[in-house]
Amino acid sequence: MFKKLNHEVVEKNAGLLAILTVVAISFGTLVEITPNLFMAETNTPMKGMKPMTALQFEGRDIYIREGCVQCHSQMIRPFRHETERYGHYSLAGESVWNHPFLWGSKRTGPDLARVGGRYSDSWHEAHLIDARDVVPESIMPGYPWLADAKLDGVLTPKKLSIFKDHFDVPYTDADIAGATEAVKGKTELEALIAYLQSLGTNLK
Repeated sequence: MFKKLNHEVVEKNAGLLAILTVVAISFGTLVEITPNLFMAETNTPMKGMKPMTALQFEGRDIYIREGCVQCHSQMIRPFRHETERYGHYSLAGESVWNHPFLWGSKRTGPDLARVGGRYSDSWHEAHLIDARDVVPESIMPGYPWLADAKLDGVLTPKKLSIFKDHFDVPYTDADIAGATEAVKGKTELEALIAYLQSLGTNLK
């Protein structure tokens, strides 16, 4: 009778029920997520993994700016129907230097975690300018302005420095010093293609 009374009190009091729900969800979240923050496999880069070049890094920023993550995920789950279509499932060690994470959760377009090297640069160029030129059924919008927008590289060294100092990405002083020249005069389209061509190549 006492247990039944307590249960009724919680169910009939919306405020109390909301508080206890938040407590239960918070506890469950801590139990599920906290251990992963300290596991070696989630904090150690894959063996042989190389940081993005300056051009690939700028391409990643363009990928974020243009909202590509809203339609493309970068996380292949360990299910047969996914690995047969997209390739080897994603590994935690591949994303250690990825801030913010671009795993995504929506697949209006295909997953891009292993797209690097799957198509030629010219294919990507045509696809990004007008996707229907190479995939007639595509609903992806075109990004023709990327072919005209040029990078000046002014902020590129600072971006690499931030990732080196705060996220332990092993950029060398030479990488940072040469970052501006590495991207200056390149188009945003070239940078985005360089980034796409890098995706998933560390596993290979």
